[in-house]
Amino acid sequence: MDDRVGHRDPRVPEQRRPGSTEEPATLRFDVLGPVRARRGDERLATGSPQQRALLAALLLREGRTATAAELIDALWGEEPPSQALAAVRTYASRLRKVLDPGVLVSESGGYAVRVPAEGALDLAVAQEWAVEAEKARTAGDLSHAREVLNRTLGLWDGEALAGVPGPYAEAQRVRLEEWRLGLLESRLDMDLEQGCHAEAVSELTALTAAYPLRERLRELLMLALYRSGRQAEALAVYADTRRLLAEELGVDPRAGLRQLQHRILQADPELAEPSAPAAEPAMVRVRPAQLPATVPDFTGRSAFVRELSEVLAGAGDGTGAGGRVMAVSALAGIGGVGKTTLAVHVAHQARPAFPDGQLYVDLQGAGPRSAEPETVLGSFLRALGTADSAIPDSLEERAALYRSVLDGRRVLVLLDNAKDAAQIRPLLPGTEGCAALVTSRVRMVDLAGAHLVDLDVMSPEEALALFTRIVGEERVAAERKAALDVVAACGFLPLAIRIAASRLAARRTWTVSVLAAKLADERRRLDELQAGDLAVKATFELGYGALEPAQARAFRLLGLADGPDTSLAAAAAVLDLPTEDTEDVLESLVDTSLLESAAPGRYRFHDLVRLYARACADRDEPPGERGTALSRLLDFYLATAAGVYTIERPGDRTVVHLEPTSYRGLSFGERTQALDWLFAEAQCLLACARQQQSGSGLRRAVDLLWAAKDLAESGANAKQYEWAATALRDAAQDAADVRAESRARTALSNVQLAAGRYSEADQEARRAIELATAAHDATPVSWAATDRGIIALGQGRYEEAEKFLTTARDGYRADGNRPGEANALCNLSRLYERMNRPSDAVTLARQGVDIYQQLGLTLRLANGRYALGVALISAGRLSDGLVQLSDALEMFGSNRQRLWEGTTHFRIAQLHLADRRPAQAAQHAEQALAIGFIGGDLIRGGVLTALGRSLHALGQSDRARACWHEALSHLERSGAPEAAEVRRLLAPLDAS
Repeated sequence: MDDRVGHRDPRVPEQRRPGSTEEPATLRFDVLGPVRARRGDERLATGSPQQRALLAALLLREGRTATAAELIDALWGEEPPSQALAAVRTYASRLRKVLDPGVLVSESGGYAVRVPAEGALDLAVAQEWAVEAEKARTAGDLSHAREVLNRTLGLWDGEALAGVPGPYAEAQRVRLEEWRLGLLESRLDMDLEQGCHAEAVSELTALTAAYPLRERLRELLMLALYRSGRQAEALAVYADTRRLLAEELGVDPRAGLRQLQHRILQADPELAEPSAPAAEPAMVRVRPAQLPATVPDFTGRSAFVRELSEVLAGAGDGTGAGGRVMAVSALAGIGGVGKTTLAVHVAHQARPAFPDGQLYVDLQGAGPRSAEPETVLGSFLRALGTADSAIPDSLEERAALYRSVLDGRRVLVLLDNAKDAAQIRPLLPGTEGCAALVTSRVRMVDLAGAHLVDLDVMSPEEALALFTRIVGEERVAAERKAALDVVAACGFLPLAIRIAASRLAARRTWTVSVLAAKLADERRRLDELQAGDLAVKATFELGYGALEPAQARAFRLLGLADGPDTSLAAAAAVLDLPTEDTEDVLESLVDTSLLESAAPGRYRFHDLVRLYARACADRDEPPGERGTALSRLLDFYLATAAGVYTIERPGDRTVVHLEPTSYRGLSFGERTQALDWLFAEAQCLLACARQQQSGSGLRRAVDLLWAAKDLAESGANAKQYEWAATALRDAAQDAADVRAESRARTALSNVQLAAGRYSEADQEARRAIELATAAHDATPVSWAATDRGIIALGQGRYEEAEKFLTTARDGYRADGNRPGEANALCNLSRLYERMNRPSDAVTLARQGVDIYQQLGLTLRLANGRYALGVALISAGRLSDGLVQLSDALEMFGSNRQRLWEGTTHFRIAQLHLADRRPAQAAQHAEQALAIGFIGGDLIRGGVLTALGRSLHALGQSDRARACWHEALSHLERSGAPEAAEVRRLLAPLDAS
């Protein structure tokens, strides 16, 4: 396994080309690492180093014949042995016996290797994938290009041609390494183009240490640092590079590096973000006969326009895919999403492919009385030149005549606003060269052979462009932020944007901010979105009025929940229905386009549709049923989250002290499933908790935060968790509910502590202890005492820290909460490590780890191993400490605790520094900065201090100084005593 910088993917035994169908026993060769031959999983004996050198020389010629003289020169250069020719023949003979017949052949006095199948040589696969990546990049598909380059780089298994002697192998090693680095630089360049600058810094830091004279890597590092908000470090990289090049080579940095430094100094705005993708080419509009006029301000939808145009063009010229004689494209989407506008626009563009005419009809499918197919056929037949007297009466006869009239013609039929597939089947042409374009609020899943297109709302960029085209560039440019607020309030729905923009365009005294303020009030938003005969609410009323009673009830109740979407299980709780019945009614709402299927088993409303659903609930649903539905949802989340907590923390008695629930939750067979659910439901769960700020749901909402504590510690949802905890704390205070307030403050203290906001966290924890004591609620006392002890530890108040942590330990013991006791022991271990009592620190950490292991706790065991690793480092047992921290890092990763991952990377960086391995220390410190960590300013200052030490040891003193200056500001802000040490480090550098 290659552990060098830049190697990202583990090598797989059977590396195949995409779509490859070779049998497992196919002969394969590797040169991007040790030279190997493999037959399936069996590694073949390729002999001595010189024999492998012969095989490598032949493989790298890619099937071309190498003469004996060329092979001798490749193996021995200018001083071959006297029996060189005989040795070459012997090597070739031995290889023939190992390889399949016909692979190593003799011809024209030389030898050649005929690779038996495509993809059998790793170098050939790498070359093919590199070409594929370049094509994808040229086409603008950076995501695919990055993925392919990562696979390409993963083919390397250490140094190419490793251990192969001879001048030819040495030259090829240099070439292949240069190529690898070029591919790596290309992938890193694309990383930055896609905005992954923070993630790239760690890798680039390590690469520049490994390849200090490679200027392109330094240039990418400068750009990554600058885009990560680390301008001083970016400029320091340039200073280090200039000094290194002058000392080593006597040259200045190349022009590109100098220009980048100048642009950073000038704060060039184009450097701040990746370059924008090229604009889509403008579409040419056409004017066929029956089609309505296209709107003059048609905007965006370029991907859909291209997709539909290709389908229609294929039908018009007879080259439609799959041998279809007729193309049918059916667009489905919510009312107001722009189906008709898009269809008309595409139809106008397709006119050259349909010179025999274009037919159009509004089928009025969303209204109470949709158009009858026989009536539409009569109209179409007349438009095609059929006399009234020749038009039959029955639907079947009209449809047959319609198809006969279209035979041999190339006609496009636009069937707008269809009710269902049954309505449009008689209206479809049946001959080659014709096409039908259908729009409907219902997905035409039962329309055989149709090309289905689900039309979503506009992207923010498209929405702003449409708004600007209607309102005018000057007004929007002056208030761009307000314009973005307007299109966001419209939910990026084209109809809503058009109405809002038209209102503004007709009122010259209004500013964009005035309109934004009107739309900010959710209660009035739907009423504001009407202009003339256009109204968003009226569009939704048509769909709602057509619903069956069960559908309408589900529509109303599901709109009450605040989350971004709803899982099937959560929806079942809201509706109080079995899962199967819930799925049936939800899927029927999806078919009407009033609900969207966000992913398998997940559903969501468009923002404006949700407001309309709530208005319907206020109007049509009894108040008691609205509250009961949300109470069932809260019960579902609390019961399920408590189950996850129990799986994650066996033996932890916190769940015993939570509020009881009436509605059951989900059960999980294994912890991975439980964690998957928790993190998938995070935003919905926290939104549900925040929504329950009054009445009987308040205490359960607070306890839901306790049960979902992992969301705060992971860092992924810390902000939303804090908002919910703050809202519930204030609600409990207003309700004079002491128990709920103490628990909410405990949750708030926990998330503030993780963010390193010690003063706020200590204030909340102190008040939580007072309230919990008054309420005779012992559990928050132990939680809050733990937080206060950790805060005192971080601020150097060791006596107070010991008092609080001992209180927490005793409280957990009294409750029989073994995991809580283990946590307190590990925190006391960290305290004794800081007090220079390493032996006591190791002893307590081992006691905590022992408890976690007895209980089978995985996540908490990671915390224990972290504490033990830190204690072992303080005791000077670096190798033992690295084992513990590495185990903790893996456990934190598998439990999705990103902040603890970053914190562990920081401790590993400190360990490598102590062991005089600065390159590894720098890489781990950069990973900590990229991921994040527990502890805010204090730990960030420590990470930057460690990074500066590493860089200074690597000879990058300017960048080290930049790190230390930033570290000092963080440490001073947190009041940490470590600031004095950073000032000492800076003194000689600032004086020079």
